[in-house]
Amino acid sequence: MPAYKAPLRDMNFVIHELLEAEKIFQTLPSYEEATEDLIGAIIEEGAKFAEEVLSPLNQSGDEEGCSWSEGEVTTPQGFADAYRQYVENGWPSLSANVESGGQGMPNLLSSVINEMAGTANWSWLMYPGLSLGAVNTVEAHGDAEQKDSYLKKLVTGEWTGTMCLTEAQCGSDLGLLRTKAEPQADGTYAVTGTKIFISAGEHDMAENIVHIVLARLPDAPAGTKGISLFIVPKFKVNEDGSLGEHNNVHCASIEKKMGIKASATCVMNFDGATGYLIGPPNKGLSCMFTFMNTARIGTAIQGIAAAELAFQNSLAYAKERRSMHPLSGPKSAEHVADTIINHPDVRRMLLKQKAIAEGGRAMLYDAAMLADRTAYAIDEKELSEIDDKLGFLTPILKGFFTELGIEAANDGMQVFGGHGYIKEWGMEQIARDVRISSLYEGTTGIQGLDLLGRKVILDGFKQFRAYNKRIRSFYTRYIFSSAYRWKMLRFIWPLIAYQLRWYIVLLTILLKARKNRDAVGVSTYDFLMYSGFMTTAFYWAMMAHKAMEKLDKGGDEPAEYYRAKIETATFYFERMLPRAKAHAAIISGSLESVVALDEADFSFE
Repeated sequence: MPAYKAPLRDMNFVIHELLEAEKIFQTLPSYEEATEDLIGAIIEEGAKFAEEVLSPLNQSGDEEGCSWSEGEVTTPQGFADAYRQYVENGWPSLSANVESGGQGMPNLLSSVINEMAGTANWSWLMYPGLSLGAVNTVEAHGDAEQKDSYLKKLVTGEWTGTMCLTEAQCGSDLGLLRTKAEPQADGTYAVTGTKIFISAGEHDMAENIVHIVLARLPDAPAGTKGISLFIVPKFKVNEDGSLGEHNNVHCASIEKKMGIKASATCVMNFDGATGYLIGPPNKGLSCMFTFMNTARIGTAIQGIAAAELAFQNSLAYAKERRSMHPLSGPKSAEHVADTIINHPDVRRMLLKQKAIAEGGRAMLYDAAMLADRTAYAIDEKELSEIDDKLGFLTPILKGFFTELGIEAANDGMQVFGGHGYIKEWGMEQIARDVRISSLYEGTTGIQGLDLLGRKVILDGFKQFRAYNKRIRSFYTRYIFSSAYRWKMLRFIWPLIAYQLRWYIVLLTILLKARKNRDAVGVSTYDFLMYSGFMTTAFYWAMMAHKAMEKLDKGGDEPAEYYRAKIETATFYFERMLPRAKAHAAIISGSLESVVALDEADFSFE
């Protein structure tokens, strides 16, 4: 059975040493209480919950799965009780606004708690996971009455929330959706339609479920310009806040899936259910992106979590399993075989998992702190700058780290050999569970299109230039003034070279697109992956420099951690970053190799 131990040392390194979170929080109103001691206490309690409550339910939940009967869903044994403890401990309200019933702690802390909970048991985290997006959507777009009716119960976790977008005929192309919303005399709307792939659409863990639903008004324009957003609760809410009658929202079935089997993925029927318009009519898509961006960053955690869980269990196995001697000779002559961690190829896979998990953690926490800073921007200009940085990172976090999380899980199975294919070890569950991460909340191709199309080209390269400026300011400082500039050259020179190639790659796409716009579409995946390798290199260079500083200062802190951080950075730059060159080469290839075949030429006969 796979075990999870929260990597508190690495979390503290990123939070307190790399990002210097406490120093920044002291400059932000309402976050002054987020001291290092308080942050540490909160994270340690979150680690106990993840390790002792959620992790033991991970494999049993996968084996039992969810059950459906007459519209009701029963979650695996222990899930509802774990959720009750989660609510009682106050975890759902940790980073919510005080005015909404929250504790007002930084978003960074919620990201850390979610990472630990998700690594311990991703299926379980799916139930409260989407509630954050519902909270943000109601806070940003709801009127006073809607906030009064729904916000506090969502914040405390007494109720959960969902996002109901997908229909059988439309996934990412929401312009094709057919769910209708008919205006009623009392100002409400009768919502009718069927939504599929609704995570936590029905369950037995909370007394009410608040669905955020996309639907069309009768006079709505065609396509995405005619979509509105509605709050549709499972049970209606009375004026005194108590629950009223059932709202004609029914779970028709739950999907039989490859992974995350303990998470109920529902087909939801809305049969004239009472809905409440949230935000302006026909502006639902823009309002929905409040939810979507939250969900995409949340999904990125799954890739990082899978890499961490696969690494921890692969490492433990590699230190115990014996097989052959490495080519360099026996490492323990008293045994007929060495532990497999002594084999270079096993070490390669372990270091790859470690580099993915720790590099992703650094980027994730940085993004969370950007989200914290948006709430306290001094003016619209600063808000726009911070929001641009966060928006640029979002598709990279979601697309790149879910792809690499899948790789890390597969490497975990490879370390275990044949045992990795057997259920009792739990490695195949990690691979099955994480496979969905590159699909939901927009496939990797959609993330690439968002990055290259919306965040770079349509934005006039503003976000792209801003992020590159940040990278330049880092290495310029360390080339000319750092005491570690000679040691850092092994990271700085590649960083400069790959950054220059990043510009060349973008220019290549733009020149090709002048002749054929499909040059953008055919390049989105490779541009995303190049951007992922490039930005992760930036975080690894920063972590290497910080580790050098800490080693130089000495003190009571064990030096092994910092030396391992530098060596992992070296591995990333020498063994992973060069993969970006292949993506650049692919982008330089001819468009004809993709578009030459006519539709009729694709045949298996």
